[in-house]
Amino acid sequence: MQVVVFGSINMDLVVRIDRLPSAGKTITGQQFFYAPGGKGANQTVASARVSVHIKMVGRVGQGPFGETLRLQLIEARIDSSGVVIDETTSSGVALITVDTNAQNRIIVVPGANGIFTNSDLTRLVAAIEGADVLLLQLEILVPAVLAALRLAQGRGIKVILDPAPVQTNELPDELYRLVTIITPNETEAAALVGFSLSTESAVVEATTILHKRGAKSVIIKLGQRGIYWSEGLNGKFKSTFAVKAVDTVGAGDAFNGALAAG
Repeated sequence: MQVVVFGSINMDLVVRIDRLPSAGKTITGQQFFYAPGGKGANQTVASARVSVHIKMVGRVGQGPFGETLRLQLIEARIDSSGVVIDETTSSGVALITVDTNAQNRIIVVPGANGIFTNSDLTRLVAAIEGADVLLLQLEILVPAVLAALRLAQGRGIKVILDPAPVQTNELPDELYRLVTIITPNETEAAALVGFSLSTESAVVEATTILHKRGAKSVIIKLGQRGIYWSEGLNGKFKSTFAVKAVDTVGAGDAFNGALAAG
C-alpha cells in the first residue's frame, strides 16, 4: 500500500487556557508549546503510524521552522523528497488556543502553503507514480487541489479529500466529481450545504446534496455521534466508542490518515 499526501505543513503554536476569551478581553494562559502540524502533515504522520509507505509533497518556508518541520517528517519515517524549502516566504503557522473542555480556536497563516507553481506539480507527478491513494485538504490553494485531482484521475488513483478548512460553499463541481471519498466534519458539511446538521435527517439531506454535486462516497464526521457513510445514496450511521477528549486538534486529520491506510 502506498499513500501520497499533497498538502499543508505548519508549525502549531499552542496555548492552553481555562476558557476561550471573549472579544477585547485579555486572560492568562496555563501552558505554551509548539509542535509540527498542518492538515497535510498530520494526515501523513497518521498514515505512517499505521505502517504504510507514505510520501509527502508540500512546501515549508525559510527560517528555523522550515528546517525543523522537514526534519520532523524524516524522523517520522516519511518520504519527504517532495517537500521543498521556499526561501521567499515563511512557513505556515497555526495559532491555537485550547480550553479545559478541549474546545479550540485556530488562526492559520498559510505562508509557503499559499504558493502553487509548476514545480509542485512536477514533484507530485513523481510522487504518485504507483500510488494507491492520494490524500488532499483545503489548507492549500483550490487550483492546486484541482490539479492534483486531475493527475490522480488520469492514473486511476483513489482520492480522499478533507474539505477543511472550508474556504467557500461554492467549490467547483469538478472537484466533487473527481473525488473518490469526501470527508467533511459536521461544521464543514453545514458550511458546504448551507444548513445545520443537528438532526439525522439533516445529515442525510446534506449527504444527498453532496452526491448530487458529484461526490461518489461521502463520510460526514459527527464527533461523539460517530459518522454517517454514504455511497451512491446508500448510507448508514456508525456510532463511535467513548473517549476522554484532551485536545481535538488534528482529530479529523488522524481519521483521514487511518482511512487512507485502511
